[in-house]
Amino acid sequence: MTRGLIIGKFMPIHKGHLALIEFASTRCDNLIVSLSYTPLDPIPGALRMRWLETSIASLSNVAAFMVLDDFDNESLPLEPRTAIWSDFIKRTYPKIDVVFSSESYGQPFANHLEARHISFDPARKHVPVSATMIRNKPLTYWDSIADAARPYFVKKICIYGPESTGKSTLTQRLAEHYGTSFVPEVAREMLITNDFTVDDIIAIGNAHEERINKQLLTANRFLFCDTDVITTKIYSDHYLGVVPEELNDMELRTTYALYFLLDTDVPWVSDGLRDLGDRREEMMLRFKLELEGRGIPYILVCGNFDARERMMVKAIDELLSHY
Repeated sequence: MTRGLIIGKFMPIHKGHLALIEFASTRCDNLIVSLSYTPLDPIPGALRMRWLETSIASLSNVAAFMVLDDFDNESLPLEPRTAIWSDFIKRTYPKIDVVFSSESYGQPFANHLEARHISFDPARKHVPVSATMIRNKPLTYWDSIADAARPYFVKKICIYGPESTGKSTLTQRLAEHYGTSFVPEVAREMLITNDFTVDDIIAIGNAHEERINKQLLTANRFLFCDTDVITTKIYSDHYLGVVPEELNDMELRTTYALYFLLDTDVPWVSDGLRDLGDRREEMMLRFKLELEGRGIPYILVCGNFDARERMMVKAIDELLSHY
């Protein structure tokens, strides 16, 4: 029986890693994939491990393990450094017969393990990307990220503001423009009047959060969200005079890369649920102050619907150029 080994941080796992793992899995009987982590890693080790396990689930002869990286010494030259690694591997895993890698450390590491080394695509011609490149510009290298890791890098964008400012229409238009998913204003699916309870408000917050988590699984770079939990808190305070603590917890769990605050310079349209047409400027100020009080930057969007969409697309394209 031939036992193979691949080591790495997989921060994040990408299609180059997957190509290496699939290549190695066909050249040994059992393959160990060893993920190393430290408490200071920018992406938690346990999360990366879940991505790795999901990504290799179909490979029956591959097993993933997570190990604390408390044995490395980056100040050493490659030869003594890989000797330290090999000592750890010998203590941790059964005898390794072959090391698979795309890196310069592969051969000396294998030598210390008294194993063969098989190199895979060292020039990165197959998947010309690195985990560092992805962390720095995840949207640019989106197609190279493993499917399991993509939701982590999705940029959520909130379409925010008082009623009858075009949020729902623009949310759907933007999602269509960028070929991605969106989250509707869940409250409008759950309420038929503005006579609701604290329990209703909590249920709306939970449903909105659940919808976000579901849509992240299929989102393409961006996820457009029609309102947020701050909106739910505003209406809870306005109609009920109270904001349940559960909404505060939800707000901490969900953050957005960009907020668009939609102005009230479009006609107010009654729809049977809206009832604040005579208080638009008051509510607009409330929405604005809620963001400013939290130190959340936003882009004020005004004009007709086509002008609003153009303004928003321009801002999103600028965001894309930085990520």
